[in-house]
Amino acid sequence: MSVELAKIDSKQIAVNNAAVRCQKLTKEFRAGETIVRALRGVDVEIAYGEMTLLVGPSGCGKTTLISIIAGLLDPTDGEVEVLGENRRELTGTRLVKFRQKNIGFVFQQYNLLPALDVVENVSIPLIIGGVSQSDAKMRAAEVLKKVSLEDKINARVSQLSGGQQQRVAIARALVHDPRLMVCDEPTAALDAASGHNIMELLREVSIDQDRVVIVVTHDNRVFDFGDRVIEMADGVVENVTTNQRSRNNGGSNTKVKQT
Repeated sequence: MSVELAKIDSKQIAVNNAAVRCQKLTKEFRAGETIVRALRGVDVEIAYGEMTLLVGPSGCGKTTLISIIAGLLDPTDGEVEVLGENRRELTGTRLVKFRQKNIGFVFQQYNLLPALDVVENVSIPLIIGGVSQSDAKMRAAEVLKKVSLEDKINARVSQLSGGQQQRVAIARALVHDPRLMVCDEPTAALDAASGHNIMELLREVSIDQDRVVIVVTHDNRVFDFGDRVIEMADGVVENVTTNQRSRNNGGSNTKVKQT
């Protein structure tokens, strides 16, 4: 099936309902007498209900960018707005509460606790947030059903496949109903079929309640799942490709490359 690729001025495709907006964003790290510029004037906008992929070689700034967006790092300079909040104004306890309420994290290595069963692993964010154990498990069971793991609620993590463990990790990230999900290489440890299923699930998550899903990936097998693919190199955004497709059937894509 043919794919149309058109180059246009990126200013012509503005994100009208931006959930994340970065302007002239910089981040510097000091290593002894050396200053490393991880981000060098990044401008990025990400919409509600959109799954955005951040791609590029190791060391290009992808992880630094999502860490700033998620409130794990502070920018050196520039402006960052996340879910209507100015990141520079979110500090201390206010920042911690903002993350707990609004952001879900999915990691490459799952970070599940082997001593706990599946429903207990998914319950953890709620229990940390003060929800009773019984209510937390009830909510966790509801989310596990959404990710098609209702028959694995009482299983140990070691009894699950890699794809199933990543689904548990996604359920844990969803259990407190975050508006933003940050996923760092979620398919890197999976085979092609499992990776495809995980990206389908994340795409459904982005559509559900207009969530924002940001995925850092080196896996070019999953690039077509992104509504927007942001390519980075040497701390800057090189180009942005928008996949215009039907969200109902995942059919053919029209790719618009912004330069």
